[in-house]
Amino acid sequence: MQISLLQCQSGRDVEENLGFIREQLDALAGGERPHLVVLPECCLLFGGHERQQLAYAGDDASSDLKRELAGLAKQYGIYLVAGTIPMLADEGRVFSRSYLFNDKGETLGHYDKLHLFDVDVDDGTKSYRESDTFCPGEAVTVVDTPFGKVGMAICYDLRFADLFRAMRLQGAEIIALPAAFTRVTGRAHWLPLLQARAIETQCFVLAAAQWGEHNQGKRETWGHSCIIDPWGEVKAIKPEGCGWLSAEINLRTIEGIRRNIPVVEHNRFEPPKLKRL
Repeated sequence: MQISLLQCQSGRDVEENLGFIREQLDALAGGERPHLVVLPECCLLFGGHERQQLAYAGDDASSDLKRELAGLAKQYGIYLVAGTIPMLADEGRVFSRSYLFNDKGETLGHYDKLHLFDVDVDDGTKSYRESDTFCPGEAVTVVDTPFGKVGMAICYDLRFADLFRAMRLQGAEIIALPAAFTRVTGRAHWLPLLQARAIETQCFVLAAAQWGEHNQGKRETWGHSCIIDPWGEVKAIKPEGCGWLSAEINLRTIEGIRRNIPVVEHNRFEPPKLKRL
């Protein structure tokens, strides 16, 4: 199957961000094989104030952002992991939600970010508090598709191996990770964590990232969108700039690795208890 990750430099202008994604999809070479496209975290709205997140938030039936992204999947005939968009939650906050659409624009599944980025970083922003705006999700998502089982995670989730183990135990073969890693944390941890999660789960990991300076330099992200195979090898990487990173993957690669090193059968620890969507 064909995999394409889009590296973006999104900002606060939703229409501008959507226009960039459309331009890139116009230029993306297609084919008769299933084509899975992954967009980065906050692909349509990055760095906006809480009020802006709430202004664009909707529910499954009413979200304009969801409708636009589903329309792209249908228009271009792709399976689309549609980055993240704000969706209404309780207590005046929103979920950071990723949807997986099929090539007809139908929803196959969704995932709400479980782990919120409430950390201090030695960069221009200094303090990140996602929980001021977002609610954490409550369930693991693994989606059945015609080309394999796709687990879904988002950015900061990458640091939590239990989530990835839970996806593997629920049958994941591919794990899609829309992300917007900071430049500081990305330089130190991005690639080692991606390779570790791929090796541990024996899955393909597809990490689509934001890159560069955003909103007049108020945020800076690391880029380095990656496709990692189940052996932990980097099949493709885009260190800088915006645009596509593409590769072909073959899920038969997984069979031999899992047969020769059966880590799931050998693991003597109790599996994490997380709900499944």
